[in-house]
Amino acid sequence: MSSPYDPQFAPAGDVGTALMMIDSRLKGIHSGRTETDAEQQALTDHFAASLDAAGIDDVLDGVCTLIFMFMTWLRRTHEEHGKDVIEYVVPTLVATMRQMPKSVGAETIPTMAGLVIAAGTDLSPNLWRKQYGYWTEEEMTPLEVTAFLLAEHINRIAADPDFATRMISRALSGSDEG
Repeated sequence: MSSPYDPQFAPAGDVGTALMMIDSRLKGIHSGRTETDAEQQALTDHFAASLDAAGIDDVLDGVCTLIFMFMTWLRRTHEEHGKDVIEYVVPTLVATMRQMPKSVGAETIPTMAGLVIAAGTDLSPNLWRKQYGYWTEEEMTPLEVTAFLLAEHINRIAADPDFATRMISRALSGSDEG
């Protein structure tokens, strides 16, 4: 029986822009920049201001698609070793977010964990979230942090700082060909 939260019913969104945002953060952190560069922030703000409501929704859906794709990879990898992805990924993710009180408010952590659990159980995180209403401004940074932390987790498992980005880029180029 199909669920209304089945990924086949979810819009993919603007995965390319979402991936670019996450990759930019990964590269910044790996180069030792922990604060957002003023020029980069100005470009991001300018880009965000150029989006209409549909464009913003597309980027939000794109970030959720990344979360789904990252969790799908993590689930398959954990299953190969007889482990449960929820048991191994969610507690680490939540503990890390709790250490980031300036970026991730404690009140947003259950929602972010819910997105990851939905994706980890093969449900669409964006459709799961939409049942609770529209995204709040307070959830924007935690949403980005969630995708970032999942990508970083994948990169550590693969022992390759660009693995997660490359994996998604390959999947996107493969979907363009078909």
